[in-house]
Amino acid sequence: MTITAAADGSALGNPGPAGWAWYVDDDRWHAGGWPHGTNNQGELMAVLDLFRSTAHVPEEHLRILCDSQYVINCVTKWMPGWKRRGWKKADGKPVLNVDLLRQIDQELVGRSYTFEWVKGHAGHSLNEAADERARACATAYQAGVAPVEGPGFEGAVGVSAEAPVHVPSRTRAATAPAAVAQEVEPVQADLFSELPVTEGPVEGTFPGQLDLDAVVELEQELLDPETRADFGQLAYLLHPEYREIGQSGRLWDRDETVDALVQNPELSVAFELLDATPLGPDVIQIVYRTESAEGSSLRSSLWQRTEGRWRLRFHQGTPEA
Repeated sequence: MTITAAADGSALGNPGPAGWAWYVDDDRWHAGGWPHGTNNQGELMAVLDLFRSTAHVPEEHLRILCDSQYVINCVTKWMPGWKRRGWKKADGKPVLNVDLLRQIDQELVGRSYTFEWVKGHAGHSLNEAADERARACATAYQAGVAPVEGPGFEGAVGVSAEAPVHVPSRTRAATAPAAVAQEVEPVQADLFSELPVTEGPVEGTFPGQLDLDAVVELEQELLDPETRADFGQLAYLLHPEYREIGQSGRLWDRDETVDALVQNPELSVAFELLDATPLGPDVIQIVYRTESAEGSSLRSSLWQRTEGRWRLRFHQGTPEA
């Protein structure tokens, strides 16, 4: 027998009030969340809880539907290498959300499972059901009320949304109404939770060095396969009116860019910063070179500060002769 379930996460603001959920049918689903977390943490927690909720039926094959390439790639591609390197990425940086990934790795032992990518917000019934429940939990935490957790999986023993999960230091572990809020140790930040964030410029001033450093770091994160594989992270990082002129000369909008990246997130390039210049109180241009097996390219990006966050507004890449 195969258990088919969709797993999804939601974060209002990313980071912000966050929820997670997995869904098999109306009689078998589970959800929870935190007052402050990220979309990736929600996606991972949904998968972790699904494995734990079905641990009493290890002979059943799990078919897990996710709209997050990040989660799928973490489990099916990247974790073996991370473990060999002591949970470090190839560049030596700590793996993000390592606490959740370690727990998922433990739950995989002895289990039969497959992951399948489904496009989010595209009418897939199971994905939509999981998304609705995850978002409902995030909304509940935003409003300060107890979330609806669902019936769980029949026969599950000792499974609770209070499972020990480390989330950012501003988060309290309170995933069930009866849970006692406890401080948890800080973990490696995700892309958006700990980067320098400004509340907006003082009138008449231009971005300072802190803003320049933040934008350069964000640009480099966009070259990371983990970031490129995650629909939610990309949609949050790219400005709603984002445009890109690709190396082929094609003009891309944000939706086209996000879809293309999550379908093919793998990238191995070297980054060389050439210039980072403020063009106005809320605009920074960076110019850099990337080098890969296919050759080198010169690239230019415009970042715009919107509601206190830097978001990529325009990008162009041109192969070097």
